[in-house]
Amino acid sequence: MANYTAADIKALREATGAGMMDVKKALDEAEGDKAKATEILRVKGLKGVTKREGRSASNGLVTAHVDGGVGTLVEVNCETDFVAKGEKFGELAAKVLDAAVTSGASDADTLLATEVEGKSVKTLLDEASAGIGEKMEIRRVARVEAPKVVSYLHKTSPDLPPQIGVLFGYEGDDDSVAHDVAMHVAAFSPTVMTREEVSEEMVANERRIAEETAREEGKPEQALPKIVEGRVNGFFAENVLLDQKFAKDQKKQVKKVLEEAGVTAKGYARLRVGS
Repeated sequence: MANYTAADIKALREATGAGMMDVKKALDEAEGDKAKATEILRVKGLKGVTKREGRSASNGLVTAHVDGGVGTLVEVNCETDFVAKGEKFGELAAKVLDAAVTSGASDADTLLATEVEGKSVKTLLDEASAGIGEKMEIRRVARVEAPKVVSYLHKTSPDLPPQIGVLFGYEGDDDSVAHDVAMHVAAFSPTVMTREEVSEEMVANERRIAEETAREEGKPEQALPKIVEGRVNGFFAENVLLDQKFAKDQKKQVKKVLEEAGVTAKGYARLRVGS
């Protein structure tokens, strides 16, 4: 019988994140040598990374860091919510976020190539995947730079880590209103900040659809311009942050709330796990 104890099994499980039976088999194969068993688990686990590449990593978390006028958001993914709420996955996400902040990475590929503790972030993910047994990936990275940046993280379920993350960049002194706008972005998921960011092609298409719909509804010809304009404005009100009705006061648009608070929006980013 291999020379190891229940305490050795527990210690190796905690160190590698591997399952109990895998740990016992590795210790048996290594004849109780914990260092060798760790290597066996790592090799076997890394072989499994390739097999997991085609699997879906639609769970995970969004994590954020703000330092003065620079905000960073990272979405780190795994396969199950069980792993997503685990301590080891949280620690991994924290390392990935630190790497994003330090390197200034603004996209996933750049972040994956960044070195942490002498190895790339990709290697870090592969090793974690090998230990935990699930596919792990970085889907998106976002950065916002402005005179001031506020972050907001939202849990869609109380027993899970944050699934939605927002950065809101602004200029002004009313930090409370800025935070409220960040919360608004989390809830209402605008696609752009201003009307100017919507392409002319998209606006033209919305006008065409609005006109065709109005004609199908039998609206009078003379009323069509006003109806079309109203529906296009409705499209803006749904998709453009500054045109949206403010979450805390539906009688006002976001741009009016910011104006009254002396705050100027400079940019935002929103990430939601799996979307």
